Order: sequence, then C-alpha cells, then structure tokens
Amino acid sequence: MSTTLPLKGFRDFLPPQAWVRQWLKNKIIPVLESWGYEPLETPTLEPAELFAGEIGEDEKLFYKFTDLGGREVMLRYDQTLPTCRVVAQNINQLTFPWRRYQIQSNFRAEKPQAGRFREFTQIDFDIFGVESRIADAEVIALTLEVYRQLGFKEVTALINSRELLKDLPYPAIVAIDKLGKIGEPGFIDDMNSKGISTAQAQKYLDYVKNLQPNEEIKTIYAYLKGLGYPDSWYRFQPTLARSFSYSQGPIWEIIIPGYTAGSVAGGERYDGIFQKLIGKSFPGTGIALGFDRTLEAVQQFGLAPAYPQPTRILVTIFSPEFFPNSLSLSLSLRSQGVNTELYPDPEAKLDKQLKYASKKGIPYVVILGPEEIAKNQVMLKTLSTGTQQQTSPSEIPSLLSK
Repeated sequence: MSTTLPLKGFRDFLPPQAWVRQWLKNKIIPVLESWGYEPLETPTLEPAELFAGEIGEDEKLFYKFTDLGGREVMLRYDQTLPTCRVVAQNINQLTFPWRRYQIQSNFRAEKPQAGRFREFTQIDFDIFGVESRIADAEVIALTLEVYRQLGFKEVTALINSRELLKDLPYPAIVAIDKLGKIGEPGFIDDMNSKGISTAQAQKYLDYVKNLQPNEEIKTIYAYLKGLGYPDSWYRFQPTLARSFSYSQGPIWEIIIPGYTAGSVAGGERYDGIFQKLIGKSFPGTGIALGFDRTLEAVQQFGLAPAYPQPTRILVTIFSPEFFPNSLSLSLSLRSQGVNTELYPDPEAKLDKQLKYASKKGIPYVVILGPEEIAKNQVMLKTLSTGTQQQTSPSEIPSLLSK
C-alpha cells in the first residue's frame, strides 16, 4: 500500500469537501439549539467494558486493543454509550430534562462500501431524565425538522416499538432488522443458521407482519400531528427492529424517498443502559443522524451550495522593496471584513502570482507598483473579465461588494 493513501475505509477531505461538510453542520446546529439542545464532546478512546454486551452481533466491528498501560480500550463505536457514561458521572450536576447534541467521528471495522466507512461522522441528539413518550416524539419531530430545514420536500419516519417485539428471541430481532436487505427467504436462512426451524421462523415472520401500533406509538403520532407534520412523513413499520442490544421502547428510522442508499438516521429509547452504569434504569432517548448519508442525499437533491472560494482578493507583491506596502494593505482589507491573501513570496514574479490567483479561483487581484504607491492608489484587477482600474485602497471593500 502506498504511504500517500489513507487507510482503507478512512478518507481525506480536500477544501471543497471539507467546506460542504462544515456547511451542513452549520445548517443543522442552529435547528438543534433552537429546540434547547446543548453541545457535548466525549473522548475518542473509551474503556472497552463500556460497550461490552451492549451492541449485539456487531461487537465484531469494535476497534479494540490493549493500550500501553495494559488497559482494554476501544475507539468510540457510537456516541450513545459515552454520553450515558457522562450522564452517570454527572447525574447530580446536570439539570434534567437534559438535551444534548454531539457531532464527532465514530469508528467501526466495517467492510467499506457505498455509504459505509470505518471512520464516519454522526450527529446525535438525545433527551435524558424523561420517561414520557413525549420525549421520544420530540426527538423524532426534531429530526423531521432538521431535514425540512435542509430543504427536503419529503421525509419519512418509520416507527415501531421494541415492546411489540419483546416475545421474540434476540436472534430473530437481529434478522428482522435485516429483512429489507435479505428478504423473507434470507430471514428463514438466517434463522436456520442459528438453529431455529423453518416453521418457527415463519411464525416469527407472521407475528411481526401482523403487529399494530401500541399506545406509545399513538402518542408519538399525536405529537407529530400537533406540530403539523404531514401524515406522509411518518408511518408504522412493524419490521423495523433496531438490533442494538440496548434498544427498547419506541424505535425509529428516517428515510428520504428517492434516496436509495438506506436510512439516514435511527433512534430508540435506551433506559436500560444505565443499569450497568449506576445500578438502576434511567430515562434516555435519542437518535443518531448519519452525517455522510445525509450529505450525500443533500447533494443528490441539489440542496447544497457550490463551493465558494473563501479568498476574495489576492494582494500581490510587485517587488521585495514594496513588500511592506502590500503587507499593510492586506492587514487593512482584513480589518474591513474582506477575506484577503497576501502572496507569501516577495521574490515571485508578478505573472506567477496572477496565475496562482486564476488557478485558485480568487476573483480579484490588487497590484501595488511604484506608480500606484506614488499616487496612494492601487490597481484592482477583476480576473473573470480582465478589466482593471486604479482606485483608492479605502474604496476596495465597496467595489468588491458591488
């Protein structure tokens, strides 16, 4: 493997990619904060025991190792369990209900494929300390609002409850969660591979297909209706199972009609996680929004703006002796709110500096030669048209704004 390539399943983001990722975060954060959610960050490395027994079959995807201190540690698999650790640690300091959001990378030893990476960003938002299913309804409603604010005309929350699946063994729940990918024959094969007969597997399948919404789901429906979300934006999905071991109560996923790579977000209630942390159940509910899939959908539907070159003007250096003049002008322009680059090599030919600005897409260039300096003027050049004009340095910001 070439040392210039990132590891498989990991990615570099060049400026246009990094910019649109930052744009998406900056679109979502104000929506979350307008509903009262506060930011949280947790360490990249966590004790391995925090995740042990909580994830289910996907524990095989843990990036787990022994550190130099002999401790079993792992890279953050998700953000729910670390946040529950934070709540348990600060349960007497936090004010409940506590709403939090978190935007960080998670790490899973996935087989890299479309929409799946070994390092990926998630946006989580959760409510702690509320047993009422209104909390679950709020998280679902807020998720729909995020996608509405991003410009999507159609979004659908698929809703079920693990309470409705409580009579099924966990292996059946895991297989049901994959039903959309493997189909009914694949479900039967999966059950057979785990020692469950075809007849029994068919009973599980029939049971799930005949489920009806329970009261907690109806509570969520009433909340969403009260906020004015169209009926088409949410529906009961009896085959939704959310196979995390900690999933309980209401469970849901968000899909975008027309986006075929899969769901863009998923959530559940997980009160039971706290049993291991504080010795008793404590209310928690929330969602993980898949940042990469959401960005992919945003771009597919043409909802993301084009990358804008952040630099508005390049201040060139006519010759080394005039470097102090160029330096002073760059400082003045930045102080007036103009994104300004100063070419960093006083020895570079002017032609090279102009080619740099053109290749990078900087729209304006300013030249300070001996003639301009003598008149206390500058030459302002518009690269898209090739036109140029002498002007006072103080007039540049207003000229650029036009």
